[in-house]
Formats: sequence, structure tokens, C-alpha cells
Amino acid sequence: MTLTRPLTRADIGIWLINLPRDVDRRARMEAQLSAMGLAFTVFPAVDGRVEEARLKQKADPVAYARNMGAPLLPGKLGVFASHLAVWGAFLASPHKVALILEDDVVFHDDFLQALDTALANADLWDLVRFNKIRAKMPVTQARLGAYRLNAYVGPFTGNAAYLIHREVAARLAPGLWPQTRALDHELNRFFVHNYRQLGLEPWSSHPDDGGTSTITGTGFALVKKPHWTKRLPHYRLKAANYLRRAIWLWRHSMLWPKVVVREGVRA
Repeated sequence: MTLTRPLTRADIGIWLINLPRDVDRRARMEAQLSAMGLAFTVFPAVDGRVEEARLKQKADPVAYARNMGAPLLPGKLGVFASHLAVWGAFLASPHKVALILEDDVVFHDDFLQALDTALANADLWDLVRFNKIRAKMPVTQARLGAYRLNAYVGPFTGNAAYLIHREVAARLAPGLWPQTRALDHELNRFFVHNYRQLGLEPWSSHPDDGGTSTITGTGFALVKKPHWTKRLPHYRLKAANYLRRAIWLWRHSMLWPKVVVREGVRA
């Protein structure tokens, strides 16, 4: 990504994805964001349960089950559609970069410092996350003050808080349909979509749904995985993806740690 100057908070739009019925979650997020002085737009999430019939026309449930080792739940349909709808709102705006948030984020005391550091070094990433569900086998691409900007050979999932460039969203969005994976798993196929997906560690936030997910239910009660023998294609894909990620990172000189050092942004 070529930039004429470092980016700042003035360059970004912030969208908070929230189901209108989840009033308590929205209130918690609004309180945190307001305390940090961040202006944001609440984006009504797509309700997968209500919109299931329509959304399944834009998905391949058979491929999803093969790729994910689990059936395609209405909540997964809604999350996928919600994020891409937010990307559409972002592309219709004048902003250079979007900060996209789900409604179960807990911000740490250094979140603004991490945000400013990522923006000041926006030439080094195409999409950067501030928290994760999984982030295995990190490879440091740069040291930015107190932070490490990492690529990952292993799975890197979770879309609760991330920055994405306008050009990247515009290029990726058309190719993400039909849905054949959860969105974070689809985005983790950077070797297919050809972009730099990185994480800024130490993490400056974390997701916390209180054990009650609108996607998987309480304690993942809605997730009913098939017997392990029927998930063998999924396991083969998972193993192959390690190799495909490593090859892409190697081809882009990102497989080995780098010594790029820049000053971070002070709190």
C-alpha cells in the first residue's frame, strides 16, 4: 500500500455492527467508544435467523460444511453479510480506512495508542487486527515502538476489531460471494485473495460475549459437528492451508522475521 503521508484518526470511519435487539451490548460499546472520544456509526447487523432463506441463496452450505467441518448456522450467514454490508457503507463514504467493530469488544487501556500506531504505519498492512480468536505461529514483520506487527503461518481468526484500507475492501468484496466459509476463515485465505493480513501485538482489545453468542448460542450449544470421520476433508484442508500460507508468505518475503523498526506512537 503506497501512501503519501501517515494516516491519523481523521482519515478513518468507525462502524459498530450490532443487532438492534442487542441493546445492552450496544450500550457497553457506546460507553467505551465515547470515553475514548471516538465518533462512530452503529450499523444494524443482518439477522441471520430472519434472513436465512435469502442469505442461503448467496451461500453454498455443502461447501461450507466441507470447509469448516460444521454446518452453516444462520448466525454465520448474518455475520458474513453484516461485515460485507459494512464494507459497502465504507466504500460509499469518503474515508481512506475503516475501523470495523463487533459489539462484544473490550478495549484495553492502550487501544488508542495501538490504533494510532497502526494508522501511522498503514503502508505496512492491508488489513490489521487488534484482537483474535486464534493467532498461531506469528512472524514479526516490523517492530513499532511497543508493538509487533505480525503475519501468521497458522490460523489467524476473529473479526471483532480490525482496520481495512478502502482499496483492499473494494478489491476483495466481489470475490467473497458465495459464502463457503466463516468470514474470518475466508479472510485467512490471504494466499487466495493476495493481501497482507496482519495483527498488532500485544493485543489492545479482546472479544468477550459473556458466554452467550448470538451465533453459536450459550456455550456453543447450537454447534453440532458431524462425526470426526465425516470431517476428514476439513482436516485435510486445514493441513494444506498451513503450507499455502507459508508459501505465500515466502513468496512475499514475509516468512522470516524482519528487522524493520519504527518508532511507535506515544500514549
